[in-house]
Amino acid sequence: MKLRQVSDLSDFSRGHWLRELLCRGEDPSHVQSSPDGQHLLLLRKSRPPTLPRVVAFQRHSIAGADLERTWQPPQPALVGLLFLQSPVVLGSWVLAMVWEHGRTEVWHFVVAVGWQLLQTLELCQGARARVVSVCSHGVSLVWCEERPPLGAHSDMSKCAFRFCVCARALEVGEQGVRLGTVRIVLHNSPEYQVLASPQHVFLVPAAATGFATTSKFLLIWHPEKAKFTITAPSAGFIHSKVLRSSSESDFRKLLLGSVGLLSGFAPLDIHTCTVSNSGGLLLVSTKGSVSVVEPDGTQRHIFDLERGPLAQGNPIRLKTFGSILACVLAGVLYLVDQNSGRLMEKEVLNMKEVHFLESQEEEDSIQLLTQTGIYSFSFSKPEDSSRPEPCLVEMVFEEACRYYQRRSLSSSKLTVEKLKKGGTFQAPVVLAAILQHSLYQKENPARSLQDTYAKLLSTLSLELQSYISLELLKTCVVCAPENEVESYCKELVEQEVSRILQSDMDKDNLAYLNSVFASFPKAAWKATRSCLQLQQNGDGLLVARATPEIWKKVLCQPQLEEVGQNGMVPLFELICASFLRFKPKWLPSFVELTQQYVSNSWSYSSKEGPEGRVPLYKRALGVLARKNKHGKADDEMELELLLCSKRPKAVLQALHLLIRLKQWQRVVEVAEKFSKLSPLLNKEIFTTLLAELAQHRDLDPYLDRLWPLCPAELTASDILTMVLQHLPHSQEDPVPFSSEGNQLTLGLLKPLLQRVVQCPSVQEEMYSDALQSTTFPPPTPPREY
Repeated sequence: MKLRQVSDLSDFSRGHWLRELLCRGEDPSHVQSSPDGQHLLLLRKSRPPTLPRVVAFQRHSIAGADLERTWQPPQPALVGLLFLQSPVVLGSWVLAMVWEHGRTEVWHFVVAVGWQLLQTLELCQGARARVVSVCSHGVSLVWCEERPPLGAHSDMSKCAFRFCVCARALEVGEQGVRLGTVRIVLHNSPEYQVLASPQHVFLVPAAATGFATTSKFLLIWHPEKAKFTITAPSAGFIHSKVLRSSSESDFRKLLLGSVGLLSGFAPLDIHTCTVSNSGGLLLVSTKGSVSVVEPDGTQRHIFDLERGPLAQGNPIRLKTFGSILACVLAGVLYLVDQNSGRLMEKEVLNMKEVHFLESQEEEDSIQLLTQTGIYSFSFSKPEDSSRPEPCLVEMVFEEACRYYQRRSLSSSKLTVEKLKKGGTFQAPVVLAAILQHSLYQKENPARSLQDTYAKLLSTLSLELQSYISLELLKTCVVCAPENEVESYCKELVEQEVSRILQSDMDKDNLAYLNSVFASFPKAAWKATRSCLQLQQNGDGLLVARATPEIWKKVLCQPQLEEVGQNGMVPLFELICASFLRFKPKWLPSFVELTQQYVSNSWSYSSKEGPEGRVPLYKRALGVLARKNKHGKADDEMELELLLCSKRPKAVLQALHLLIRLKQWQRVVEVAEKFSKLSPLLNKEIFTTLLAELAQHRDLDPYLDRLWPLCPAELTASDILTMVLQHLPHSQEDPVPFSSEGNQLTLGLLKPLLQRVVQCPSVQEEMYSDALQSTTFPPPTPPREY
């Protein structure tokens, strides 16, 4: 970056006074140059009251009348200084000074004559209206005005929505200046600051709007389409609506249907805002984060300032030219690439206060106004020997910053500049050198690489080739005709999923995977099958030949605070949702395969592994529960997931579900299969079925299969006690012989009771050896003398 002085302010009329005003220590609240760059306007703060508050300075000592205006409370204050193009003479312009009570003065500068007042107009229709913000959009003025309620004791909720956004054409012709009709853009609204881009007008809520919901979103007005866009920086685009009639321009009607959604968003965090030359709205938060809101409502993060939390008293100057964002904070100039967010230059200025001016010389330069003069900085075009680093190389350092920052115990923020100059971390430097060599090898084959790097290059050659082909594939997706996009997307998704599964599964990668699965569900499903190598063997069983590293990525479960934001779910849940959508029969087998890997990798009770948090079958059931519609197939899937886990609680839950569905054949089959797992589970299953047997006769056809399940430790007394506890209660007096055939009889229980009586109890088996001895008591052992 080259910084050079283009003026010491001596070429301005009254240049010594301009220099004196800038050096007083009281910073001007607003500095603006005319479209031709020949005039400079300063809007000063209120102190001291004896000096003019609006002063115009002419460049190149142009003679003529000066422009100075001042006011003191309770006089209305100046709200805006706006330069408007005059259609009468090409390249000519007029200055509109809009006052708080709506009075608008239109000024024109004539060479050798000076500043002349063309006309004074009344912008607002109501005498009690108060202008709070104004901007120019083409040949029109757009402003937000306050319309106080008529009643002195009006409802406070209605008073908060007492503002109105209006537009009015200001036509400058040979006959003078004329105002067009007032157009009501939005009425019954809270207070807004209006900022105009060439095609749109941004409405930013004031700091104290009175209602929490209205301070959570921005409005974008599209004059040509008569459309409003609602956007929240924390969520992006929300809603857009075309206002076909004046009745639809009511603020509350505009938000109808979005209030519930907006109430859940975080309040706006805006320290400074301005419009970029590309038409977007630049926002700086109090935390130092710089982002841009595009006219379509989408938001994109650009850069984070290093100074941390910003107070309202800390002025920030923003200016864009081309794709470069210039930002001045506390005497430090930042130059950032808006497209990549890369910090291109950072320079400490030996100047207390800096204001940006429009440059009239070169497109790639911008001018700064300081106490000592006007300076211009521009980028020198790099020569072949000083080729700028490609984006891929910059991405290496940015990724390395995130990697080392996560593992650092220091609270200081690691930047790309520190990484390059520090010399502590050699890995990103080496990788950047290898990438530059690979990318420029075709253009400069003679370029050599260090021997130590050459060995690493041979190891990374396949990875580099894969990565470059991936970037080429992305380019093909962007440039391909519409009928070929789908085939390219499938290949791209497969490569992206494979790449992420081989890297760290952090929050950013997980959020990216969520968006990939949501945008390309079928391609993501095929990519998952390929990465896990899922297929059926000859017996029809599902097998997976994934590596242990990929299994760990699949089972990775982020912290609770990282999940649930913007609907983000872990990778295991994403894969389960794909199974449910494209191959539901495979889901229980997949859960079972995953459990087998967990059991081989972690101990059963280890809190390190995924089973130490939430069991896998419960995570799969959570995915099933989130389905919009629930049918019989989902009940069957729930049963399969419960049973494939083979956990006692899950098996009992599946048994109760089958009982509720009255599928008695499957009840008995499940009981026979899972009673063999453990004696405790066997007892729980048998007591559950015995309780059902006491209440109805649906299990009678399966009694011959149930009795063998009886645990050995149960006695006839235990069985009768359980039966009596679960007998249905009758409203009538008990009788010896009931006419109803649904009651349990001793005849049905007789085979079970005989089986229990005939089988030896556990206590008898314990003492059977002693009881069956030939001599009792045993003989006394011989004494030793």
